[in-house]
Amino acid sequence: MAAQNRFIPRTDVVQCTARIGAEIRNIKLSADLPDQTIAAINGLMLEHKVIFFRDQGHLDDAEQQRFALRFGKPSPYPEGTTPIFEINSADGDIEADIWHIDRSCMDAYPKISVLRGVVIPPVGGDTVWSNTAAAYLDLPPPLQRLADDLWAVHSWPGAHNRRYVQPLTGPRIETEHPVVLVHPETGERTLVLGSYVARFVGVSKYDGQRLFDLFESHITTQENTVRWKWKQGDVAIWDNRATMHCATTDYGDQHRVVRRATLEGEVPVSVDGRHSVARFKFVGQNENLTP
Repeated sequence: MAAQNRFIPRTDVVQCTARIGAEIRNIKLSADLPDQTIAAINGLMLEHKVIFFRDQGHLDDAEQQRFALRFGKPSPYPEGTTPIFEINSADGDIEADIWHIDRSCMDAYPKISVLRGVVIPPVGGDTVWSNTAAAYLDLPPPLQRLADDLWAVHSWPGAHNRRYVQPLTGPRIETEHPVVLVHPETGERTLVLGSYVARFVGVSKYDGQRLFDLFESHITTQENTVRWKWKQGDVAIWDNRATMHCATTDYGDQHRVVRRATLEGEVPVSVDGRHSVARFKFVGQNENLTP
């Protein structure tokens, strides 16, 4: 922590809440930042789960992507291979008003997301993040043990997104993930749920829905969340392995555009050392791969 403080002073780190979120001040994000500063940013992200930077209007798509790649390799998208993915209200916010982990339908889903505010409505359009490690710790021990043993199928397309895509055409992705993963960098146990969950393995639909609601209620409880009011040029960076998030569509017919870069993650590992299993894996526009 002392080494980190030399490159980003603690006085420039302003916590948003006790459990999640911090604004990092007096830094201009760039792909040319020293390795030590990139490491400090990564450390702050691991500590606070999501970190925010104001006044980054100098970034364009290319520089956002170059900066993001300082943290790892680009993650593939089900939508295609575009490095920067635009979420534009004019096209319909495809992941709005639902709690989710970015692309958890994939086996090695993104470890980090870097989101930039491009067009921000004058009111509304906030994003809320939750700390899934804190949520796990809040579970009573019997529910922790239950969660440790559970696995869930995450799918795309699925019931959660059929209003946006036709479920019988295009690529299909389906992965079995543990409900609890061991974070590869911090060692924390975090809950892996969200809108891509189609069902629990070995659990009836009726019971599965109640388990889903139970665990999600711990994830989204207010003390585990932080809400960010966007301004144009803001950047948010979050640990996709230890958070869920939800964008709000409370801005009427105003225009909202944000652009996201994601970094390829690791295949999750359960508390008993088993890896997630890809049932169907995205290959191309009209091709599925069955492992």
